[in-house]
Amino acid sequence: MTNSPAAFRLVHADQRRSARTGDGMPFAVCLREDGRERLVGHVNVGSIVRRAFCSGYVGYWVDSRVAGRGVIPTAVALAVDHAFGPGGLHRIEVNIRPENTPSRRVVEKLGFREEAYHVRYMHIDGAWRDHIGYAMTGEEVAAEGGLLARWHRVRDSRH
Repeated sequence: MTNSPAAFRLVHADQRRSARTGDGMPFAVCLREDGRERLVGHVNVGSIVRRAFCSGYVGYWVDSRVAGRGVIPTAVALAVDHAFGPGGLHRIEVNIRPENTPSRRVVEKLGFREEAYHVRYMHIDGAWRDHIGYAMTGEEVAAEGGLLARWHRVRDSRH
């Protein structure tokens, strides 16, 4: 059932519920090419805790056919700017498996700070998997006009 339509419906319903209750901010990542728009990824700001903590975790995926084109760094930057602005969050964390080099590259490009190595952090594919923890606060990007503005400057300096 992991990649079945039924599983997708459950995830979709959970994402809609978290958006309604303020526990999450799910974003579809779409790309328009050749006059057609298609879903190519997803970014979610989830596990949101309010009050003194004002924090959430970002997770994302991208269609392998568009990976490496800057789509997900741009989408993550937009989602984080929304979380820090209208979303009212102070801190965003991203936890990534050490061997997931492409995903780690996304947060490194955006300037997330590596903070921790989490041993047996999350249960994935039948085992507890280690993760590397990255984080950022709103103050770190506010003076730069936000994370999207920072990402544009980094990307433009490479071209």
